[in-house]
Amino acid sequence: MKRYDRALMWFRRDLRAEDNAALSRALNEAAAVYCVFVFDSEILETLPSTCDRRVEFIWHSLVELKSSLRALGGDLNVLYGRARDVIPAFSLKHQIQAVYTNHDYEPVALDRDHDVAARVRAQPCDWNTFKDQVIFEKSEILNAEQRPYVVFTPYKKAWLAKLGRGDLDPYPVAERAKSLAPGDDRPMPELESIGFARTNFSQLDIAAGSAGAKRLFENFLGRIGEYAKQRDFPAMAGPSRLSVHLRFGTISIRKLVRSAVELDADTESRAGAGTWLSELIWREFYFSILHHFPHVVGHAFRREYDNLAFDNNRSYFRRWRNAETGYPLVDAAMRQINSTGYMHNRLRMVSASFLVKDLHIDWRWGERYFAQHLNDFDLSANNGGWQWCASTGCDAQPYFRIFNPVTQSKKFDPRGVFIRSQLPELSGVPDKYLHEPWKMPLQVQNASGCLIGKNYPGPIVDHAAARKKTLALYAAVRSDSGS
Repeated sequence: MKRYDRALMWFRRDLRAEDNAALSRALNEAAAVYCVFVFDSEILETLPSTCDRRVEFIWHSLVELKSSLRALGGDLNVLYGRARDVIPAFSLKHQIQAVYTNHDYEPVALDRDHDVAARVRAQPCDWNTFKDQVIFEKSEILNAEQRPYVVFTPYKKAWLAKLGRGDLDPYPVAERAKSLAPGDDRPMPELESIGFARTNFSQLDIAAGSAGAKRLFENFLGRIGEYAKQRDFPAMAGPSRLSVHLRFGTISIRKLVRSAVELDADTESRAGAGTWLSELIWREFYFSILHHFPHVVGHAFRREYDNLAFDNNRSYFRRWRNAETGYPLVDAAMRQINSTGYMHNRLRMVSASFLVKDLHIDWRWGERYFAQHLNDFDLSANNGGWQWCASTGCDAQPYFRIFNPVTQSKKFDPRGVFIRSQLPELSGVPDKYLHEPWKMPLQVQNASGCLIGKNYPGPIVDHAAARKKTLALYAAVRSDSGS
């Protein structure tokens, strides 16, 4: 016998109808399960632009999810408003006896969920939540002293030691689909009806939804053996490009880890699969850091680095943002994020290091900019990545190791394939000068159609001088704190 006559499944960062922890439990425990997604106005109204590829990604993914649930005999009710109000109101109207949803971990989401839980319980209505977007969460991975790990390598070892087959078992949905309730016949709201305009999403060929995630994953599996060798080269098809799908839950983390573990036993795929699995574990490491050290939102993990005396030159920040630094790899990276919402991971490190350690601008400025523009923006990973590059984090790049934008360019885009794809103004520049175009003799500039200062800017700063300033900046803080 079912525990409930009517339950509500609230989708958030889990936009799929398979291997979904909360949905599976709801279908198992309730006779009728109403599925709901809320375009939360409380979140949408904080976005800086009404053209946002992430909203469009969600919209396309919801179209597919709605279709998938209908094929199983149910439907998806797509609503708009403050989730704090919409979920309790829907529950009351439909006489819901239990709300099911999967855990979210970001501070704003935790505050929202605390409020919604209190309001639905007062109806009265049960509130049931589950782990779904990670393998291990919160305090499931602790050291021998029952404290959180703050260095990745021992965290990874503990994570792998704890991993069991049961942790990767999929949650059944289709087998329990007879409990899905039909929708209320509301049409899927258009983007324009919630105040958003179309972007260049369709021109970018972004694969949204579970079907898009499946295509990307199958493609990646065909080349995963080369992942370790190719992942740092932005002109190569190295990364899986699944980060946005993990962000919105259009693919199950259990499926990805299960595949990585199985492939890691295969000789031909071992190096690539093992390296990729490490990246998935890094994601969970940053979730753990956010949970145990919430002060990282807005502050350095290592508190003494809140005292770094950044110049915060607004003109420099504008030029970094607008891809006008004069360093081709940095500018190509910024051109990529501005035009597509995607940036290759190696380039995230290079551009972040350049902002903080060449331009001496507070890492939080860059963190906010990425948060506004990345399709796959995830608070914990974005914060962790920026603090790593700024050397303010828990397991950070040592402050004295500073990316040289020229050597990074020569090493990871040696023939300038990526640079030229993003900066056509450099297309005629000879390979010899591509990574340092300001060194071109005037006759070469004329011949290549690229005059420095006219067609492409000269370098905004001298890297060697900026590096010396950075070392002094960090040394001052370390001296004051007694590090």
